[in-house]
Amino acid sequence: MKKYRFLFTIALATILCTYFSLAQKLLIPMDFTQTDHLKAYGITFWILQKSQPVDWLLNYRGGSFMTDYSDVIATECRIRGVSFESIEGSQAATIYAEIQNENVNMEVVRLEKAPKIAVYAPPNIPPWDDAVRLALEYAEVPHEILWDEEVLSGKLDNYDWIHLHHEDFTGQYGKFYASYHNVPWYIQQVALNESVAQKLGFSKVSEMKLAVVKKIQQYIASGGFMFAMCSATDSYDIALAADGVDICSEMYDGDPADPMANRKLDFSKTLAFENFQLTQDPYEYEFSNIDVGPLTGQANADMDYFTLFDFSAKYDPVPSMLTQCHVNIIRGFLGQTTAFHKAMVKKSDIVLAERDGTDEVKYIHGNYGRGTFTWYGGHDPEDYRHAVGDPPTDLKLHKNSPGYRLILNNVLFPAAKKKKQKT
Repeated sequence: MKKYRFLFTIALATILCTYFSLAQKLLIPMDFTQTDHLKAYGITFWILQKSQPVDWLLNYRGGSFMTDYSDVIATECRIRGVSFESIEGSQAATIYAEIQNENVNMEVVRLEKAPKIAVYAPPNIPPWDDAVRLALEYAEVPHEILWDEEVLSGKLDNYDWIHLHHEDFTGQYGKFYASYHNVPWYIQQVALNESVAQKLGFSKVSEMKLAVVKKIQQYIASGGFMFAMCSATDSYDIALAADGVDICSEMYDGDPADPMANRKLDFSKTLAFENFQLTQDPYEYEFSNIDVGPLTGQANADMDYFTLFDFSAKYDPVPSMLTQCHVNIIRGFLGQTTAFHKAMVKKSDIVLAERDGTDEVKYIHGNYGRGTFTWYGGHDPEDYRHAVGDPPTDLKLHKNSPGYRLILNNVLFPAAKKKKQKT
């Protein structure tokens, strides 16, 4: 049996070498030679839109991309300021052979079709930006905006991937009441949510948000990909755990919260977190003890870094795709939800990044039904302490941002050809 397997391997290698010797390739390097890492993702997405497959070379030169060469693609790279290399077929064959060597932690993942991208965001302009929308717009990745009415009407099923904008799914309006309840943007936000809830037949905003959460959960179960950052992570699970329990104080929904709410949480309903306790003070800017908060050391930007885990590209290609980067230690950044206490992260989750020497988890991934969710703590990878009303980050100044690269890994992840895991 081993003899035939060996002969088959030799034959396959011969066929591959013959093929690659005839085909000129275009390599988009993702190591430190790349002039614009973020737009490189946009170029890759654009190539997929042209129905041309792209190979994602996991752990090869920072997670580079390889595709068939054409003058059209080369010109587009030049226009967008993305570095590329023209690779002769024999050189490409050598690269593929190196990657396929069982002794190296690399793998080739075929990207086949550009996913349809949606962003869950309110129709008005909130007084804060969203890092994912900034990344999508800078990288020139086409996407569409959905909100509560579109999600609940079933339009989400038309998309492969959804990002949850900075959002509070508990119906407490981000718990901004203490600082902003007299500010026009807060008043408008409340009025908008209440009018939409009434239009859709809900007596409370919290009930509408729970229905949205459940609809997205069904979407994931049927094969969708969901990505979220900041408060859209923990507030999502809190809404699920508190299904049937009133956790909103009177200023949020007109009646008192259940004082026994923490005893009634059902963690079997959540995706990622368990055994957490709600912060029931309505004036405190915090949802629960899932979030590490800004008081455990992150307040010093010069001391705040998180580390990406190193996964086996051949045996664990999914987490490997999600952690592709040209560095493995990344500067931290705060948010309403900055990071997650490891004790509250379910054992079924895959931890993708954490802060060394602490129990702080920054980046997680998990499966639910036929789909996946990936959650990334913090608000803006290039603005350490992004405050309400601050101007959006100019990504032209951060073309090689490793923190933003992690966001864009998720955008390409659904394009990967599914294959059986090795055992």
